[in-house]
Amino acid sequence: MERSESEKTIMNTRRATTNRGLAEFLWPLLGVLLCAAFLTHPSVAQPGNSRAEAPAASSPGPDGSGTVDEKEAVKNEIKVAPGTILPVRLNSSLSSSKSKANEVISARIMQDVPLAGGAKIPEGSQVLGYVVEVDAGKGGSPARISLRFDKLRTARQTIPITTNLRAIAGFMEILSAQTPPIGAGESDVYRWLDTVQVGGDVVYGDGGIVTKGDDGSHVVGKSVGGGGVLGQVSAKEGTKCRGPLYGNNSPQALWVFSSDACGTYGLAHLEISHAGRSEPVGLIVLGSDAKELTIHSGTGMLLRVTVQ
Repeated sequence: MERSESEKTIMNTRRATTNRGLAEFLWPLLGVLLCAAFLTHPSVAQPGNSRAEAPAASSPGPDGSGTVDEKEAVKNEIKVAPGTILPVRLNSSLSSSKSKANEVISARIMQDVPLAGGAKIPEGSQVLGYVVEVDAGKGGSPARISLRFDKLRTARQTIPITTNLRAIAGFMEILSAQTPPIGAGESDVYRWLDTVQVGGDVVYGDGGIVTKGDDGSHVVGKSVGGGGVLGQVSAKEGTKCRGPLYGNNSPQALWVFSSDACGTYGLAHLEISHAGRSEPVGLIVLGSDAKELTIHSGTGMLLRVTVQ
């Protein structure tokens, strides 16, 4: 049965009203869902939003100058003053028959090195350098190895340095300096026993004072534990080794070496032909009157930062 025109009009009106009501119900619901999605994932809700994509700004320092990150970087930046002693242990061997020019060499800092302002070079940092020249010593000429240590690398930074060589000691000399000459008794604590530094100074146990080997009343430093010693370097009579330089009178990290340690120890046939103190500054030349010159891994050195 066909509907009249009036019935059709009423039906269309009802459908429009129903659709309009449904739309009025669904649009607010859809808006709520979109808003919830925006709050849950703000970074994807507005792609390209400069506030969402920009990195967090560093907060200003307590005094309003600079930022916390900048101040932390400055605090952690180390500056090594001329005259600072670097106690190191060679990481690999050098040989007049095997080493080559430009070969990279490295040594390990064996004790925390105190710096101005309470900073320090941490134990375990690296001193880096390279072989400059190797002379195998053929035809009766002495074997020689020339080298430079020109970089200091910590966990945070690498800085250029110029160094000279104050003292060098073989592995057995270093081991001897770390071993008490008298064995521990039944009630003794091993780390409290006295030891003798390379060069003769006496360390009176872990944390104890350090005195000259030939004068027990002359205190030259203090043990800081872990095999390290802080002491005032001094000149050695009859040698070119000098005391404090460049106004740097601070106690120096000496590891297993005496305050006046100078030259070679426990290394037969080895001599320091050029320490790097004078021109060419920073060039260390080690020579030998033997057929071959070998400097073994584990060799200890006292390097001194200088001005070039």
